[in-house]
Amino acid sequence: MKKSLNKLLFIRINTPIFGLYLMIISLISISCGKSDSDNSKSVFRYNESSGIVTLDPAFSRDQAHIWACNQLYNSLVKLDDSLNITPSVAKSWSISDDGITYRFNLRTDVYFHNNKCFKDGNRKVVANDFVYSFNRLLNPETASPGAWVLGKVNKNDIHAVNDSTIEIRLKEAFPPFLGILSMKYCSVIPREAVEYYGSDFRRNPVGTGPFQMQSWIENIKLVLNKNPHYFEYENGSRLPYLDGVAISFLIDKMTAFMEFVKGNFDFLSGIDASYKDELLTRSGELKTKFKDRFNLIEGPYLNTEYLALFVDSTTQSNANPLLNLNVRKAINYGFDRKKMIHYLRNGIGIPGNSGIIPAGMLAYETDADYGYSYNPQKAMLLLESSGYNESNPLPEITLTTTPDYLDLCKFVQSQLKDIGIRINISVSPSATVRELKAHGKLDFFRASWIADYPDEENYLSMFYSGNFSPNGPNYTHFKNNIVDELYLSAFNDTELSSRVNKYSTIDSLIMEQSPVAILYYDQVTIFTQKSITGLTVNPLNLLNLAKTKKLK
Repeated sequence: MKKSLNKLLFIRINTPIFGLYLMIISLISISCGKSDSDNSKSVFRYNESSGIVTLDPAFSRDQAHIWACNQLYNSLVKLDDSLNITPSVAKSWSISDDGITYRFNLRTDVYFHNNKCFKDGNRKVVANDFVYSFNRLLNPETASPGAWVLGKVNKNDIHAVNDSTIEIRLKEAFPPFLGILSMKYCSVIPREAVEYYGSDFRRNPVGTGPFQMQSWIENIKLVLNKNPHYFEYENGSRLPYLDGVAISFLIDKMTAFMEFVKGNFDFLSGIDASYKDELLTRSGELKTKFKDRFNLIEGPYLNTEYLALFVDSTTQSNANPLLNLNVRKAINYGFDRKKMIHYLRNGIGIPGNSGIIPAGMLAYETDADYGYSYNPQKAMLLLESSGYNESNPLPEITLTTTPDYLDLCKFVQSQLKDIGIRINISVSPSATVRELKAHGKLDFFRASWIADYPDEENYLSMFYSGNFSPNGPNYTHFKNNIVDELYLSAFNDTELSSRVNKYSTIDSLIMEQSPVAILYYDQVTIFTQKSITGLTVNPLNLLNLAKTKKLK
């Protein structure tokens, strides 16, 4: 192979496109080879198949971008692995009795990354930097998809009391607000960097995080270096322990898996149909041949996978069978979630026999009495009570999904067929499904909801009638007056246990009306090389590398 490549270069050396060949070879070397610096330093290597297009935290809307930005930036507060809100740039805070005013006291030893946008290389963070960052997030000209996180904030009510104190006043009490401030959208950035780099700030990030930008060849490799001035310590040692992070962008997940097996990546997240049976047993354990090579770390993930049913009778014909509560309940009783998890996901996930609130949250109830377990006999009785039988079969229902979830939908289709519910599966690209469900064009579709912040309100907002899509996340157009009242009253309930009880009640009321059929509650599943220590999992599936170590 090497001989053939040399011959090719010799033939082309006098042609105008020789430079193109040289560039391709160089990029392949950068992407797949281990550089001298990789061998001599502790560099954490992982693949991001989804790609990264920006390192501006105002656009950190999905996991790929959140993971990268989490290494580069800090917010006022952060979450620990149990989703407790802990200090970050803010060392302490207070909330007024009415839940309206938040005051944060900042650390005075936090510096932005050393960068040429500053006269002296780096600069200390002050309260006005947060005022600037938040106002930029809210500015329509920024066009940030994360502007909603400050939607409860009064206009012009973000103030720097002094260099180390910032005050934020809300329009109304909203208990989840403190957790929302931990999101990467709310990261602090310097005005100087945005003004210096302009639209190219996306490629030249300047934050306060444990790592800072070194180089980025888009779609090939992104390399971050250790921030030598990072403000956090552990047991007297300045974090981070790693010398750097290298992110590759192989699109094919099977190829990335093989690179992990060969030791070229230190970390693999989640399971994919292309390699799950190679890596895991049916019960979700590492296969024997890998137990001495890899670590498997699991934990709850705030991600509920479900089938959604559009229940807005004002926009549909009464002939639509999904408007019939008994039909919706029959769908819920008609498929075996435990079998689905065992055979299609190799034991990864918790069967969705409860409500929309997932495992890992306080209001989650294991096998709640308002949930649904597999009961085909009860499902058939519900259909019969609505007049559906062999002589009068239920009209065929179309279930829309994306290609990634086709196997799950086929499983549901097969099981529902056994009880007399005929399902036609329509497969569409993710963007198409998003557009159609937002405008109420899908009667029955597969969906998922990953929490943005650690509060049950995240999930219940999908069923508040004031959030009807396309202006909000209520894609089923579910409406219940009691649910609406409880949802709004929870905002004024500063007592956590009382608020959690309300959340559980709302969940039970929603499931009684069956606008969704829960498939499963996801689990964080990561695999690492044995050389990696200190990497933990959390229910939001954040990648935290500040305390990670790599044995050389």
